Amino acid sequence: MIQITLPDGSKREFEQAVSVADVAHAIAPSLAKAALAGKIGTTTGETKLVDTSYIIDKDTSLAIVTAKDPEGLDLIRHSTAHLLAYAVKSLFPEAQVTIGPVIDNGFYYDFSYKRPFTPEDLEKIEKKMHELAKKDEKVVREEWLRDDAVAFFKEQGENYKAEIIASIPANETISLYREGDFIDLCRGPHVPSTGKLKVFKLMKVAGAYWRGDAKNEMLQRIYGTAWATKEEQQAYLTMLEEAERRDHRKLGRDLDLFHFQDEAPGLIFWHPKGWKIWQQVEQYMRQVYIDNGYQEVKAPQILDLSLWKKTGHWDNYKENMFTTESENREYGLKPMNCPGHVQIYNAGLHSYRELPIRYGEFGQCHRNEPSGSLHGMMRVRGFTQDDGHIFCTEDQLLTECANFTALLQKVYKDFGFTEVLYKIATRPEKRIGSDEIWDKAEKALMESLHQSHCEYEISPGEGAFYGPKIEYTLKDAIGRHWQCGTIQVDFSMPVRLGAEYVDADDQRKTPVMLHRAILGSLERFIGMLIENHAGAMPPWLSPEQAVICPISEQFNDYAQALCDQFKARGFRVSADLRNEKITRKIRENSLQKVPYILVVGEKEREAQGVAVRARGNVDLGIMPVEEFMARLADDVKYRRDIQTA
Repeated sequence: MIQITLPDGSKREFEQAVSVADVAHAIAPSLAKAALAGKIGTTTGETKLVDTSYIIDKDTSLAIVTAKDPEGLDLIRHSTAHLLAYAVKSLFPEAQVTIGPVIDNGFYYDFSYKRPFTPEDLEKIEKKMHELAKKDEKVVREEWLRDDAVAFFKEQGENYKAEIIASIPANETISLYREGDFIDLCRGPHVPSTGKLKVFKLMKVAGAYWRGDAKNEMLQRIYGTAWATKEEQQAYLTMLEEAERRDHRKLGRDLDLFHFQDEAPGLIFWHPKGWKIWQQVEQYMRQVYIDNGYQEVKAPQILDLSLWKKTGHWDNYKENMFTTESENREYGLKPMNCPGHVQIYNAGLHSYRELPIRYGEFGQCHRNEPSGSLHGMMRVRGFTQDDGHIFCTEDQLLTECANFTALLQKVYKDFGFTEVLYKIATRPEKRIGSDEIWDKAEKALMESLHQSHCEYEISPGEGAFYGPKIEYTLKDAIGRHWQCGTIQVDFSMPVRLGAEYVDADDQRKTPVMLHRAILGSLERFIGMLIENHAGAMPPWLSPEQAVICPISEQFNDYAQALCDQFKARGFRVSADLRNEKITRKIRENSLQKVPYILVVGEKEREAQGVAVRARGNVDLGIMPVEEFMARLADDVKYRRDIQTA
């Protein structure tokens, strides 16, 4: 008798081995129809996903996975990637398939083919996918010997697939999945039949090097999206349309904020208006430093390679570093600020009474990112971090981490982000330091989030090579997630670089070093702000807070006098004195997303006031100048968006 425990704690007994699909049918025929996979218990207490055809021959726990479950959506996307490959091979038999993983909101598959796929090809492929899905062919798992699988794919002309299989150890089971005439390598699981795949769309084609190496062949990567329902897919496509409208690269051009050019790949040319936004962000963060006990410092841009070798960066990060030479010495252009801050700390001997010591720097960093990964301000080669490092005792560790989380929440709220997600990234395979140190560091981060009453997820193996970290992720106005701030616990680098303090017993000890950033890259954060606000910055961040528009040239003197008055009070205000119609001035300044347009004519001059139009063409009527100044001052003081009432 086999006993199966269901998620609600109830148990089902079967006289003989039974498939996941059979169990689902025994529970309810409707559940069997909706079943995509099963989630069974393992001997280690964990769970694993299996096909509905998987045979259960001993006592275990089981949950039936449907499209309503997160795992179900991943299964749909994974299986749709294989359906894409099936369709491509049906239409273009000479194409070779490589890999096709699930990604956020969809999937992709890489192909080798003699010519580029066109938009018309994508339409044909998507149509073919729907035809294959409607056939509702079973997706069947097969297990092969490795060498047999290699020989089979070579015979089929699938050299990339044969290469992948040949790299698998000989004693491992090779699982292949067959649907109709198509067979592909995959660990699985997959949906039970192609008819489960109903809602998908191919998005675009891009280039991708085989195995990510520029020395290899350039493949064609077809991206797609897949969902459980049409409504979910339409919501996603609508979000993409809105994201395109908000694209910071487009808005950067339209609003004259910054630009990029080929002579400086991955680097930004800031225009005056864009640099004003930068200054507001930096000045705000500088005040955060002051208010929270940070001492601002500045470390050199280049350091001798010997120092980068001591820290472990050269062994673990050298492929991302720019280097230079002078007088037979090699230097590394800093990709991060931490080694420099340790040198500042080491310049004097510190007592335990001084700890924690908090350093902050707006540090210019450079990283040799692959050109294919560069993406506007979101992925650059030169950037500035609001970087900070805290030197503390182990006893102070939890308090510092918890206080940082509270500070970060306030800062994000001021910038308009109220929803924060928390993840703890644990030890990667390539790392420095003992397991005991990593245990201690990971435990401290988890406990700090418990103390802050924050729920969190674990990201296994995603920590930095020198320590685990908390990753703080923001949700923007259209529902996208942006990983932003971090705090990392580092027991290793202070030891490597000889950082010490004198404890209460007059003994020298090594401090714990916390690497922390709130905004991370200022460039990337400003890109996020531009997209979050669709370029319509709140007054405290806006390059121009108001524009004064006289209705004719005879009121230019009044407009200029007002402009001077506003500037004397510290506001960013300009006067549009062009000899243009007032309607054109209003329209063009509205397109520049200025928070307030102040129209002045005879009535306004006589009343010593301004006619106020808030962004969005909201008419707020005539206000005395002082009343509007007070309103704008409150917008800035409370970091709020424009008030339309």
